[in-house]
Amino acid sequence: MITAAEVAVGDELPPLSVRVTRADLVRYAGASGDFNPIHWNERFAREVGLPGVIAHGMLTMALAGRVVTDWVGDPGAVVEYGVRFGRPVPVPDDDEGALVEVTGKVAKVLEDGTFRVHVTAAFEGKSVLGGAFARVRLP
Repeated sequence: MITAAEVAVGDELPPLSVRVTRADLVRYAGASGDFNPIHWNERFAREVGLPGVIAHGMLTMALAGRVVTDWVGDPGAVVEYGVRFGRPVPVPDDDEGALVEVTGKVAKVLEDGTFRVHVTAAFEGKSVLGGAFARVRLP
């Protein structure tokens, strides 16, 4: 686990690339109970104006959060995490799925000694999460 003494404002977290496939969407739907057809039915997704079946926003958020938990080495160090859903992640019906690229950067040391980390997640070069951040407490 990384310690506070090893962290400075401006530090960049190791980038993370995550693939999301239709099989992942099925597993997430089962775990979350979110069976909205925009996450599994191509025809329905297009009828409502989407580019196709899209990943669950909460799934995308969780996957992006891994850039922080992998970096700190202890998920319990994350005391706050928030995002806004900016753009959907279309998931093609193939074995490759959608590739989401995630990065993070230490933005600030807060008065309580925690660190604010800005997180970015992009699909095909476009941001999919807005204002994504985590606050972490390090030993």
